[in-house]
Amino acid sequence: MKPSHFYAMLSRMKYINRWGLMNNTRYENISEHSHQVAILAHCLVMIRNRRFGGALDAERAALLALFHDATEIITGDMPTPVKYRNPAIRAVYKQIEDDAADRLLAMLPEDFREAYRDILLPQDGADSALLPFIKAADRFSALIKCIEEIRMGNDEFRPAKESIERSLHEMALPEAEVFFEEFLPAFSLSLDEFPTE
Repeated sequence: MKPSHFYAMLSRMKYINRWGLMNNTRYENISEHSHQVAILAHCLVMIRNRRFGGALDAERAALLALFHDATEIITGDMPTPVKYRNPAIRAVYKQIEDDAADRLLAMLPEDFREAYRDILLPQDGADSALLPFIKAADRFSALIKCIEEIRMGNDEFRPAKESIERSLHEMALPEAEVFFEEFLPAFSLSLDEFPTE
């Protein structure tokens, strides 16, 4: 069998830092971010299923979220203000991401590629109902980063926090509103403020 470089390449996610245009008190890499997005996407789908009568696959949402930024191993992290500046930039960057996904897929054994194609390049169809939850989880992860930076006295993240909060509310996802009310406040607490019982 030919050696595969796919998993070794994925392990390099820890070297790609996010928030490159911002002054950070603590750097965050895409490995940490992807883990958090997976947890948050799972939570949002659980809210849908438990509170709003949904029947979506929370585990599939977590899996897709875990890999949602894997292409950044090749492309690097494009800052959001640049990526979404205009539709032309966004379209070109989407093609670059798709090409990066193809490069990653080529590192897999042939019999693994189709399974991972559906993870690295989720299409409208079976996974389309999950994609808004992954997008919301991605934004919540960014919002949590802003909250953490502001708690450390870094006001540079305050405008980003306000913008991300606004974008989450504009998504009009009832599950996101539940997360805002029920789960997000705890991210502003210090460890000593957590209940002991």
